[in-house]
Amino acid sequence: MEAEEGAEPTAGAEYVLHLYITGATPNSTRAVRNIKDICEQHLKGRYELLIVDIYQQPELAQREQLIGAPTLIKRSPGLVRRLVGDLSDRERVLRALGITPPAAADETRS
Repeated sequence: MEAEEGAEPTAGAEYVLHLYITGATPNSTRAVRNIKDICEQHLKGRYELLIVDIYQQPELAQREQLIGAPTLIKRSPGLVRRLVGDLSDRERVLRALGITPPAAADETRS
């Protein structure tokens, strides 16, 4: 996929994200909504998001050695990162994904 116009070269990297949830619990639902919003806002057209319900596929949770759910695992680009929780702390999620929000980028240039 192509990088957006004006984006830095590394911004064109493909993001591979796996979100492990536990059914349709409020935290799981919130985590799915939050990561989809973040991806569409900051990574539109440049991400692959796999959502795994560990109630339906417990062997995947065991293989990943999950300590809690929901858990987001960023497979690429860069180092593998894990975030546990409903992903409502957008700044923390963006930092873990290696994304600088536009407003924060403007502040660092001032």
